[in-house]
Amino acid sequence: MNKKILMDVIGMELIALVVVAGYKLSPMLLPKADVTVFSDPACNLQKATCPVTLPSGGRIELSLGARAIPLVKPFGIEVTTSGFAAERVEVDFVGVDMNMGYNRPELALRGEGRFAGETTLPVCISGHMDWQATVLVETGNQRIAVPYRFATGGQE
Repeated sequence: MNKKILMDVIGMELIALVVVAGYKLSPMLLPKADVTVFSDPACNLQKATCPVTLPSGGRIELSLGARAIPLVKPFGIEVTTSGFAAERVEVDFVGVDMNMGYNRPELALRGEGRFAGETTLPVCISGHMDWQATVLVETGNQRIAVPYRFATGGQE
């Protein structure tokens, strides 16, 4: 009887440990934003820089360095901010219909309001893939999220 109680206690402690770890890691996997501003769906990241005006009057622009976004090859990412002081910028790439793994590069400050870096997108076996690139900008007192949609694999 004592052995069964001990196993139950250990099992409950392991469950509690998993719950606490999930709670602590959830902001990394599912970032919370104070402000979410949606981009113009007509803006094509494979052809142009896509700007968004924030409710506070600031501006965020996303540019993907390659005009035809390559798969399994590095390409450049640039985010330009104006009208506010950005402290940190990340871009979270997520497959819309398929989990393609964690891909959230932090961009380095390259000058006043200009952040740059690079990433690599994995290949989808079906060829065509819809993506969402969410620009995550941290200021002194808030986190701003701007989701952009684009496609790779022939249908742009």
